[in-house]
Amino acid sequence: MTETIDTPTLPATSVTASVAGLSGTATEAAIAARRDIFEKTEAAEIAVLTPAEAGGLSHDLRHALAARIAALHGADDQAARYRAGVKEATLAALADVGTTAQDPRLAAMLRFTDAVSTKPAGITAQDVRDLQGAGISDADIVRLAELNAFLAYQLRLIAGLRLMVEAAR
Repeated sequence: MTETIDTPTLPATSVTASVAGLSGTATEAAIAARRDIFEKTEAAEIAVLTPAEAGGLSHDLRHALAARIAALHGADDQAARYRAGVKEATLAALADVGTTAQDPRLAAMLRFTDAVSTKPAGITAQDVRDLQGAGISDADIVRLAELNAFLAYQLRLIAGLRLMVEAAR
């Protein structure tokens, strides 16, 4: 009689695990004991992209900004996934790196997002004042910072997991 070993797996719905290429790998089994990280990452993604209270950052705008951040980091697969969540055509263009906006509020958000994504150490209080000066509420500045922080975390997590998968091959 052959003994079977119940190998734990990550949730089938884990976008992070799927994008990182973990599904069905030995690496997936090795880190499955930490599945709480993936569950909390999925919950955080929902919270920053599609919260019940979106404030001044619509779900479409959040997806467009997320796609832009992913593109700035060379994560084309993630950029495409987030871009697919943008229904409003005028906001979809904001996902493209280098695109600017005529609306001062959107233009300020794009400048801030680009700066946070590419040179986070250079962000100063003036950057926050610039957002406020463009008419962005403090609550929306926090929402924008949360979105940027989550993407920085998620993209680095995916990159690290991909390295683990490659190393195991």
